[in-house]
Amino acid sequence: MDAVLIMVLTFIGYLLAYKLYGQFVGKKIFALSNANKTPSHEFEDGKDYVPTRKGIIFGHHYTSIAGTGPIVGPAIGIIWGWVPALIWVLVGTIVMGAVHDIGALILSMRNQGKSISEITARYINPRARTLFFIIVLLELWIVIAIFGLVIAVIFSMYPQSVFPVWCEIPIAILLGYIIYKKGGNLNLYTFLAVVVMYITVILGHFLPISLPVIGTMAATGTWTIILLIYAYIASTLPVTTLLQPRDYINSWQLIVAMVLLVVGILASGFTGKLHIVAPAVQTHPEAAPSMWPFLFITIACGAISGFHSLVASGTSAKQIDKEEDAVFVGYGAMLMEGVLATLVIIAVAAGIGIAYQTKDAGVLTGTAAWSAHYKSWTAAAGLGSKVGAFVEGSANMIAVVGIPKAFAVIIMGVFVASFAGTTLDTATRIQRYVVQELAADAKIGFLKNKYSATAFAVITALILAFATGASGTGALKLWPLFGAVNQTLAGLALITITLYLKQSYKDARYLIAGIPALFMVVMTSWALIANEGNFVTAKNGLLMVVNGVIIIVVLWLVIEGLMALFGKREEAKSEA
Repeated sequence: MDAVLIMVLTFIGYLLAYKLYGQFVGKKIFALSNANKTPSHEFEDGKDYVPTRKGIIFGHHYTSIAGTGPIVGPAIGIIWGWVPALIWVLVGTIVMGAVHDIGALILSMRNQGKSISEITARYINPRARTLFFIIVLLELWIVIAIFGLVIAVIFSMYPQSVFPVWCEIPIAILLGYIIYKKGGNLNLYTFLAVVVMYITVILGHFLPISLPVIGTMAATGTWTIILLIYAYIASTLPVTTLLQPRDYINSWQLIVAMVLLVVGILASGFTGKLHIVAPAVQTHPEAAPSMWPFLFITIACGAISGFHSLVASGTSAKQIDKEEDAVFVGYGAMLMEGVLATLVIIAVAAGIGIAYQTKDAGVLTGTAAWSAHYKSWTAAAGLGSKVGAFVEGSANMIAVVGIPKAFAVIIMGVFVASFAGTTLDTATRIQRYVVQELAADAKIGFLKNKYSATAFAVITALILAFATGASGTGALKLWPLFGAVNQTLAGLALITITLYLKQSYKDARYLIAGIPALFMVVMTSWALIANEGNFVTAKNGLLMVVNGVIIIVVLWLVIEGLMALFGKREEAKSEA
């Protein structure tokens, strides 16, 4: 019953937050009005700028920001205890993450759909824009390479998920064609698309697909190449062809998965099978870094994530139909991500205790099951370990409802892979926008073209992925930097939002973003400096140099932001 009570209370908290704080932020802080013309109407081109119903754009935005972030972060962050993990997810989502997301979305909507990097030039100065671009390029470079690997690992762990994940593509294209070209009934064809999608999930159980080793290339390497080729194609197509409809049906897949999880938690809780088996607080797990500041870096998506500002100002701002829709899309989607992160915490804090299969000790239950998986930082930190903890815990709870565990595993495996796929193609499209913006500033003609800019994004990700060999795991070399870089981006985006509010309204409302900005800058700077010490001790020259550059960029941007905040700002509206 403890897990059930946690779920109910946090869900009530998210609902109240949307009704009270979310509406307050939209109406009173940002003064949203449907009288303001959005970029989707001002620059409508049928490709990138497309006015979209808020339900559909919510689906795209939510599945793009979520990915596997709110799964892998909480699944490892719980090693410090379920209480600090849950508090950070709940509080962080409501007062930091959702404010960050809606703020980035509105800033882009009020600046012609430009990226958060480009907008920085207007509210700080052009020099800050260049520095911001460095952080953004690095983040997206790692994201594209690592999410290709994430999906490849899931395909290797759960070969039954391969068939249904790839079937989503023709289903989405057909749905988009029927809705946009033929004017089909959205509700009817959404229902049919979701039904067909779950039929493919059942078929996947009988049609597992595993790739063989090709020469010296492992299956993960082959999958990474295939997935990045897909990302290139998906990211150059008009958003209504694949991106929107796929993200939309994936949002329904998420709803189904979350409903199954909620029902599973209720059923297993009321039958006495579900109990919290993770420690409430564990300040010194074996070989783990300090909870402060690393909890706030490890759990990013699900609390606050800088990647969200790139999605909000990269694709979503170009598709919002009416300005007031930003509350539902920006603030609401972040709260829903918090809901998902909460369910993940319950799955790995309680669901894993129902039954946990080990390699040598057989099936463990209760505290022994949790301890076996989280016996040390090293044991819990692997990519497969993070995903596996969530999938196994979720499948245990869903199986209580009567769905065979084998099918529950496939449902959750497909769910995780599909979300990673939406993040992959959205990140590739955003990187293309960033490269095109940089090319326009630097007057590099051939990179202004969307095909060459997308090729640049994909080829550089391929180079990183295969930097260590044919396995496609090269991005793991830079993965230790990702958490701090991502949260640094969140802090910097909040600084820009703070400056926008201060310069636009001349009152104290800027503090609603300014206080979260201060917290995130302190936490991420602390983590970056701590990491630098670890890299120096380990004599890891690559990470030491890259992390050192990030520290310099962050400190520089913070100084530029403080100068702008207190009046010493270079006028940069013309450059923006």
